[in-house]
Amino acid sequence: MQKSRRIFMIATAGVASSLALTRLAFADSPKESDTDATAQALGYKSDATKVDKAKYAKYAAGQVCGNCTFYQGKPGDAFAPCPMFGGKQVAGKGWCSAYSKKA
Repeated sequence: MQKSRRIFMIATAGVASSLALTRLAFADSPKESDTDATAQALGYKSDATKVDKAKYAKYAAGQVCGNCTFYQGKPGDAFAPCPMFGGKQVAGKGWCSAYSKKA
């Protein structure tokens, strides 16, 4: 009984530290720039209010990275990784043409 408890505690500590390190790694990942090639291809703007509405008719007010399916942070996070940009961080108040409203 004592041995299984010790194994459980070690495993739990290992998982917790792995999650913490993953979160730190994301915090240090580079931020996407509006001028990067991928950003330009997807029409990314770090400020959604600056989206070219004539070019991206799909855009609607209120659509921001923070409420997109692909945004890997919490809705209130200023920046978080996005798989559309190879894991680079995007602005929570940004937008791109891959936007898909989170359910």
